[in-house]
Parts: sequence; C-alpha cells; structure tokens
Amino acid sequence: MHRTGPQLRWIVCAVVAGVALLFEVAGLARLGLPGGLIMAGLTLFLIGAGAALVGQARWAFIASRKIGGLVALLGVAGLIVGTATAPPTSSTAAASGVRPTVPAASSTPDEAAIAAAESSLAAAEAEETSAASDVSSAGVLSDTATANAVATANRTSALAALAVVPVKGRAPKTGYSRDQFGPAWQDVDHNGCDTRNDILARDLTHETFKPGTHDCVVLTGTLAEPYSGRTISFQRGQATSEAVQIDHVVALSDAWQKGAQGWDGARRAHFANDPLNLLAVDGPLNMAKGDGDAATWLPPDRSYRCPYVARQVAVKVAYGLWMTQAEENAIASILESCPAQPLPDGVVAHLPAPAPAPAPRPAAVPAPIPAPAPAPAPAPAPAPAPVPAPAPGAYYANCTAARAAGVTPLHRGDSGYRSGLDRDNDGIACE
Repeated sequence: MHRTGPQLRWIVCAVVAGVALLFEVAGLARLGLPGGLIMAGLTLFLIGAGAALVGQARWAFIASRKIGGLVALLGVAGLIVGTATAPPTSSTAAASGVRPTVPAASSTPDEAAIAAAESSLAAAEAEETSAASDVSSAGVLSDTATANAVATANRTSALAALAVVPVKGRAPKTGYSRDQFGPAWQDVDHNGCDTRNDILARDLTHETFKPGTHDCVVLTGTLAEPYSGRTISFQRGQATSEAVQIDHVVALSDAWQKGAQGWDGARRAHFANDPLNLLAVDGPLNMAKGDGDAATWLPPDRSYRCPYVARQVAVKVAYGLWMTQAEENAIASILESCPAQPLPDGVVAHLPAPAPAPAPRPAAVPAPIPAPAPAPAPAPAPAPAPVPAPAPGAYYANCTAARAAGVTPLHRGDSGYRSGLDRDNDGIACE
C-alpha cells in the first residue's frame, strides 16, 4: 500500500526531530545550555538553508524561500550566542597556562611529590609575577636621576658605591654552564664542611647536626626567611631539604655575562662559594628568581629590598663585575629610599677622592673714595683801570664832558673840579 504525501511528511519530520534531539542532548551534556544553543542553531541553519535553496520544505512546515532564510538566520544567531557563552574546553585551559589539580586522595607517593612540586612551582611563579610587577611599577629612576643620586650620596653608603661599578651591556651567555664555577658546594675554606652546610649553620637558628660530623651536617633548624619574611622549619631529607635553598645573590649566570667569563676556574669557584654572595632562602622563591638581576626580580618582602640590593652592589664591587644601565637604575631607585644603607660584611668601595672645593674668592675691597679736589681760588678782581688825571687847568662844561674825558669822579682840588659840577657839595663831582 502506498503512503500518502502527508504521511511521508510526518515521517520525515519525525526523523529530523529525532536527529535534532540527539544533537541537542549531546550539546547539553557536553557544554550545558551554550552547547544546546549551538546544536539548535546548527539544526535550524541547515533546515532553513535547505528550504531557501529548494524553495520550500513542507515537511518542516516551511512554505517559501523567505521563511527558510529567516529560519537560517535564526540558526546563525543561536550558533553565535552559544559559541560566545561556551566555557573553555580543557585544551583552552591548558593553552592559558592553568594547571590541573591533582586529587590528593588518590595520589600515590610519587604523584603526591609531583603535585607538591607543581604547587610550589605555581606559588613561585605567582610570586615572581608579583615581584616583576613591583619592579616595573616602582618608579625607577632615569639615567640622569640615577647619576645625580649616586653623585650626591653619602660616601659610606651602598648608593655611593655604585659609582665604582662599571655600567655596560650584558655579554652573551655563550659557553655558560654551572660547571664553569666548579663542583657545587665545595669546602673552599677547608674547615671540613661544604659551603651549603656552612651557610645553613650561619643562617639558621636552633639548628641540630648529624652526629659524628663535628657539627657540620645540619639536620634541622629554623630560618627567618629574608625574601618573604616568613619563618621556615628546615629538615634534612630527600623530600624536605629543598624547602630551604642557598641562593647566589648575584646569580652565577648573571656574573658570567657581566665579567666572570674572563676569570680563571679558581676565581669562579671562589665566587660560587663566597659567603658574601650566599643566603639561605625559600626554595620556590629561589627558583622563581632564577638568574634575574635587580632590574627583573626583587624580594617580595619590600622591607628586605635595601639589604638585598646593597649585597648585590657589594658583590659586584668586590669582584669587579659590571651592571647594565637598567640594573643600576633599579638599584639606585631602591637605595634612594634608604640612603644610609651600608655595604654588608665590611666591603669597602674605594671611591675617587672628591674634587677639592674651589678656593673662596676674596671679598672685593672697595676702592677708596678720592678726596674731593679743592675748589679753585676765585680769580682776583681785575684792578680798576687807573683814572687819568685831568690835565692842569682843564675845564669841563658839565659832567658829561668830564666822563667823556675819563676823569670822573672829580675830587675837590683836582684840575677841572668846580662847585658847579658838585651839586651836593660833598667834595666829589660827577660821581
């Protein structure tokens, strides 16, 4: 018996609905609601796109290309929303650097050790990132500001000692290996103990020693850890010794790139075992520091940064190593906050003698004020021209005539005097 058109349509719808339901269940199981949206969107897109191509899909109740296009667009929207809200897959988490957690309850001893190591490494990486952030945001001095800070520092300070540390670029790391500095932890001072035990005995308190080693091999102790400010209990053992490590304050690799390449083996071995350059510290922090200098790593405990960089300066002064400009700027920026911080362990930086102060200029002596010149004596009044004596028997008709003759005034008894010219009869005529 032949099936009618409507019967076939219902069968096709049932098949498509079943497949879509399977997709939907799989998406929900895999990614939750975002997965369900993705699968629903994919189903709608395929149905709508097919209907838009053939003109209709009556089995899906789509009667035209326009409706098919709208269904396809709705499917695309579901795909976009589902993809945007989907949680990261395990491969995405791995790519982002997130470490999987190892369940402690089901761990074997080896797995537990691996988990502990991973935990320590993760903590060290977090502290390293924090320290690196501190360095970059600490307001590092410029080259000029560093030079001024060093030049004006107290001459007995670690900041002033930077003046004798050369500044130049880092040399290539080519040829470096730990073996270039001799076997680890030698007994260079010939006291019967290797350097690691010497530093543990120096830096730990309440330490105990392995019997029969003449108080050489440290078994237990308490460390006031300088880099973090925490207290760490040390216990010697295969799984516990690394909790406390001996740090080269100036890392061997850093020294290699800043002058140690030119040393002989004996000097490098002495450097690697010099107590001046060694501190007992937190193991994971030591691993986080690696071969970083002060420009790339500083102790998380800010209160220890001044002593830390001062020790780096002392080591580089003592061994003639150089610094990069970024390293000097970083160290000067720290030491500027503690200008009296000295170099440790009696290290002395032989600074050049200060330039003598210029002799004071003698005070200017004012020139004496010259005595005023005496006023010139007034010129003597010219002597009056002598009045010519009137001629004997002279007669002057009036004073005008007498004046014209230049004989005035006429006195009684003078030739030419007469009472007619002396109107006031005082004995002087034509006065």
